[in-house]
Amino acid sequence: MAGDKKRTKTIVFLHPDLGIGGAERLVVDAAVGLQKRGHKVVIFTSHCDPTHCFDEARDGTLDVRVRGNTLVPAALLRRFAILCAILRQLHLILHIALFTSELRDLAPDAFFVDQLSAGLPLLKALSPAAPIFFYCHFPDLLLAQGRARLLKRLYRIPFDALEQWSMASATAIAVNSAFTKSIVTQTWPALAQTKHLHVVYPCIDTSPPSPSPSTSIEPLPWSLTSPILLSINRFERKKNIALALHAFARLPPSRRASAKLVIAGGYDPRVPENVTTHASLEQLAHDLNLRPLTTHTLLSAVTPPHSIAEIDVLFLPSIPHLLKETLLRSARLLLYTPAHEHFGIVPLEAMLRGVPVLAADSGGPRETVVEGVTGWLRDPEDPQQWTDVIDRVLNGLSDAERAAMGAAGEERVRKNFAEGQMAERLEGIFEGMIVENKKKGAREGGVSGLVMVGVVVLGGAVLAAGAAVLISVLWTGR
Repeated sequence: MAGDKKRTKTIVFLHPDLGIGGAERLVVDAAVGLQKRGHKVVIFTSHCDPTHCFDEARDGTLDVRVRGNTLVPAALLRRFAILCAILRQLHLILHIALFTSELRDLAPDAFFVDQLSAGLPLLKALSPAAPIFFYCHFPDLLLAQGRARLLKRLYRIPFDALEQWSMASATAIAVNSAFTKSIVTQTWPALAQTKHLHVVYPCIDTSPPSPSPSTSIEPLPWSLTSPILLSINRFERKKNIALALHAFARLPPSRRASAKLVIAGGYDPRVPENVTTHASLEQLAHDLNLRPLTTHTLLSAVTPPHSIAEIDVLFLPSIPHLLKETLLRSARLLLYTPAHEHFGIVPLEAMLRGVPVLAADSGGPRETVVEGVTGWLRDPEDPQQWTDVIDRVLNGLSDAERAAMGAAGEERVRKNFAEGQMAERLEGIFEGMIVENKKKGAREGGVSGLVMVGVVVLGGAVLAAGAAVLISVLWTGR
């Protein structure tokens, strides 16, 4: 038994779109962490743009393979994203398991699947000897938008049912926080009764960067005279970035101490919501009598084309890693605005750099930010509470108090949310799954099981596609 535990394992990851986001950061960190512990890791994904992904996914650190992306687009007429995602996942699984020998050659000891569970029964049938670990960031049925419309609710019925049913095929299920665990338990009580839900916190890399001229971290020239209030989030409505603008605008100019609100984060011009959210935030800044500027290049962020004194809000879409690091190290305060966030990795990144965090008093930040010690938790429905904290940080917090909060935040991250701790936790779960799978035997496989799953999957896909076409006709009137 002990020898089996120490044996190097091959772990295959399946992820829908390896872009830039919290889910993708977790997948990359988990893969790198397991790889550092001596395991072989291969990530299969339906999409990975080298210009829009994390460094480890493009610089050779990880073995990333794009498969199952030739038959089904990511969306149809900017709709039916969930249907397309499911079909793309099924295509990926069939490609590596049946159409080629990739999966057979890898002979995986276990699978790591996240975000999309629809393909788990098929994966289990095609590779019954390898247990499946499913990481549930949050129930997808609760993330889907537009449910106020009857047609949308009808459209989602088969996908919501498929999500719960397919998750039962996982050998082990994990969630990203105690908050998410409570939501999953409420959403799927039957599943929670039959499956133990592990809590595996996301992590961040706490190791110091390798010194080199190309990676040296220097403060932004204008940050030396203009304190930075920093917001890092994807440009999405649910991230509630408008709260940062409202809170900042409530502070009288005389109390801002020449501070600049920097709003940075994930932005993909292919995603309509990113584009519209950025535009609406710019307009809101104007409406609040704040002077905004958007820059898309590193050079213009370091040396803005306008005098920095003329700018109140700086928008930085899709910032490169080095600029993000520079901002985090230069910030006076991080404003983390999403309410009911499933976990939230950015507060950890800020605390590791000694930056106090002001976050919404709900969801994951309650498990990471310690009130009055590493930052503050405030009601996201009350901008004045946020303004009061901003005022205190800019005008009332001494250097010694700020240094103490920064040291406490860094210590908390290193003790509880380091990369090695998550990898060790995952390794333990994988070892338990493999032992459990060997005890049970691979009884779920076989031709009859595969045929049954194939019929269910094919039938479900046909029905879903038919429903999609029908709803498209009803929506467009054609």
